[in-house]
Amino acid sequence: MIKKWSFYTILTLIIAFLSSGFKPFDLDTNQWFLTNKTDGTSYLYPSQKQNDYANLSVPYTGKFFIGYREAIAFRESQGKYKKINSLGYLGKYQFGTETLKTVGVNDKNRFLNSPKMQEKAFIALLAQNKWELRDVIDRYEGRVISGIQVTESGILAAAHLGGVGSVKKFFRNNRGRYFKDAYGTSIRSYMIDFGGYETSGIVADSNANVY
Repeated sequence: MIKKWSFYTILTLIIAFLSSGFKPFDLDTNQWFLTNKTDGTSYLYPSQKQNDYANLSVPYTGKFFIGYREAIAFRESQGKYKKINSLGYLGKYQFGTETLKTVGVNDKNRFLNSPKMQEKAFIALLAQNKWELRDVIDRYEGRVISGIQVTESGILAAAHLGGVGSVKKFFRNNRGRYFKDAYGTSIRSYMIDFGGYETSGIVADSNANVY
């Protein structure tokens, strides 16, 4: 009986010793993955603050073009492809009907129901605006104007909001004036909020369209 008890005791000790070898003594975890709090205050994501996502330094987000595209979309429509605002602007990037025509889109219902077309329209408009604003970009990119660090992505974002003409006027005549859309959003704020993104892959093209 004693031998049997001793056998099981030794066996238990051996198992415990071997098991301890597979357990790390110091759990080095990321603060965003595990936390000793239970109220959720230390969890970073999901977040309702767009900047938490737009400024991430991870591949395919952050200052990469996809981060730029999605940050603008969130500001315009919260990323909703079928969004129509009170002024009749359409889709994820809030296009006006006249602007849509410039990129080859004449059927707004088809546009609203085609995410692929909306993404192509956004790229096409960027390409057109980059062509129209090439002289502004060459002259002002990298400079500080009215407290703004001017970048190509910021200029293109401002053009998306207020049009090429408003951006040219801002730099030419009224740098201190806040050109705003119907909702009070200034092109200055777009230059600041969407500055420093990667847009070099957009090829300037005056004839760019969705087809």
